[in-house]
Amino acid sequence: MSDNHNLLAEQRRALILDEVRRRGGVRVNELTRKLNVSDMTVRRDLDALARLGVVEKVHGGAVPVAEASTYEPGFEAKSELELSAKEDIAKAAAAMATPGTAIGLAGGTTAFTLAQHLLEVPDLTVVTNSVRVADVFYNAQRSAALGGVGPRPGAATVVLTGGVRTPSDTLVGPVADAAVRSLHFDVLFLGVHGISVEAGLSTPNLAEAETNRHFVRAARRVVVVADHTKWGTVGLSSFASLDQVDALVTDPGLPEDARAEISEYLPELVVAGEPSRTADI
Repeated sequence: MSDNHNLLAEQRRALILDEVRRRGGVRVNELTRKLNVSDMTVRRDLDALARLGVVEKVHGGAVPVAEASTYEPGFEAKSELELSAKEDIAKAAAAMATPGTAIGLAGGTTAFTLAQHLLEVPDLTVVTNSVRVADVFYNAQRSAALGGVGPRPGAATVVLTGGVRTPSDTLVGPVADAAVRSLHFDVLFLGVHGISVEAGLSTPNLAEAETNRHFVRAARRVVVVADHTKWGTVGLSSFASLDQVDALVTDPGLPEDARAEISEYLPELVVAGEPSRTADI
């Protein structure tokens, strides 16, 4: 059987991961039929997902990894997941950033992708506790300087908090908390480990939860940027309830029943690539 070249590897793996999580396990021969690819392609995809720690290979197929509420994968592992969804979410969220405003940009791989799109929004003041996010802006300025053109007019002013570094390359702890506590943002763009009706927004890292609480309190408007796999996931520590969130930007993979449930709690649900849904409030 020839491989289906209409699907990129990362798209195929996202479909496989969704299938594993939804059904609690899949067999290789089922995936070959569903995706119209060879056994070898499916096994390579399962190998890649197993290396990321999101599935466990078993004889003839794969099952989901039961993640503990304290498990926090590193930045590199998370950056390999849901790439297309993160790109679409970032584009939609960047359109919500108003030139000349002060924004908070908390850590995570979706926030990292968003930062790349915010480079085109003029006159922003960006406060972040993400080393990776800060690097996006610093590297853009460095590239301009090396090209001999100097800082681009309207380039963002970036403030990186101090603190203790997490596996996600986010700075947390008392130093970060003190920095964020003294500031005020027009809008906060916030990536999350998990989001649910019961637990709200949550993370496996206790110190990160506390820093995120300060980010949320400092913002006039809170926009969560999260792909559909974050829905229903619960980390060790909750740091905000859904009624503290003004908008969720996600991808079309979010099921209709989840969309209906979210719309009961959030004023705005933006599904990247689809018309936004504004609740009657």
